[in-house]
Amino acid sequence: MLTLRHQYHLLKFKFEAGTSRGVLTERPVWFVFLTDTRTNLCGIGEVAPLAGLSVDFFPDYEQKIALLEKSLHQVQFRDARDITQEWIDQQTENLPALRFALETAVLDLQNGGKRMIADNPFYHGAMSIPINGLIWMGNEAFMLQQVEDKLAAGFSCLKMKIGAIDFAAELNILAGIRKRFSPDEITLRVDANGAFTPAEAPLKLAALADFHIHSIEQPIRQGQWDAMAQLCRVSPVPVALDEELIGIHSRDEKKRLLETLRPPYIILKPGLLGGLAASAEWIELAEQMGIGWWITSALESNIGLNAICQFTASYQPAIPQGLGTGQLYHNNIDSPLVVANGHISYTGEGKWGM
Repeated sequence: MLTLRHQYHLLKFKFEAGTSRGVLTERPVWFVFLTDTRTNLCGIGEVAPLAGLSVDFFPDYEQKIALLEKSLHQVQFRDARDITQEWIDQQTENLPALRFALETAVLDLQNGGKRMIADNPFYHGAMSIPINGLIWMGNEAFMLQQVEDKLAAGFSCLKMKIGAIDFAAELNILAGIRKRFSPDEITLRVDANGAFTPAEAPLKLAALADFHIHSIEQPIRQGQWDAMAQLCRVSPVPVALDEELIGIHSRDEKKRLLETLRPPYIILKPGLLGGLAASAEWIELAEQMGIGWWITSALESNIGLNAICQFTASYQPAIPQGLGTGQLYHNNIDSPLVVANGHISYTGEGKWGM
């Protein structure tokens, strides 16, 4: 028989993490534990809706988890393999964060309750994933120090949050990097988090193009399809859709968005999009249309990050992914995940803290 329970955890940032939507200092999450009472093996998933971004960020989220626990206990599954993706989808409709957690916990338990989400070379320490170094918003000195730290740590791809401080100061930071490193040496990405208006976006994108920017994430707010489609067509900096994907659930809706906007890239955050199966569907559709993609965590703890990394590794990505967020917290869950030289890997030397 299977049982499901949950546990609250408040992650504490090591610094004030600035975005165009505000400053983050802490991050509430819940862990769900799916246990086989016959073997005492346990699979773990993470529920991590993000305020101001997730479609399922509710003040009563814990009640949603409790309802899921009740539903599972009523069914009385004998084995984790009895839980189908269809059942998961039905029980977590319109709750993408909870779907991701349940999906992860089921896969973990099916694979022996040892935090193995996908039996691939990444889990066994035989491959690493290239990742970008994330530069958070703040004053110019703080952002410059982050740049120096990431370069010293061996990152060859930097992603800079923009849109909160003076745009000229942001351009100065990018100009400073480009004076020292060519596009062949350092790849630069920027993330506006929807900070530009449709009217000002073309001029700002033209200014950014001077620094050979790889891509810009979500230059304008989501939901402005006509304006976004135009930017995707004419922007001198390739556009990557991020927030635009949130709240789009059915295959037909996903296909319509991609066909309408035709972005050069999409960015996948499984915890915000409804899990691994939902993300795989986005990837399938994007590849059919010749649209590039990469995967990013959404500030989960190492529990959620581990699931996303193992899922990502299944695709053997060649370009940097956004998976370096495990070092953000004072009180993250101890794990075998290690970031070094611009890559993340899973080593047998580390141990799980739960």
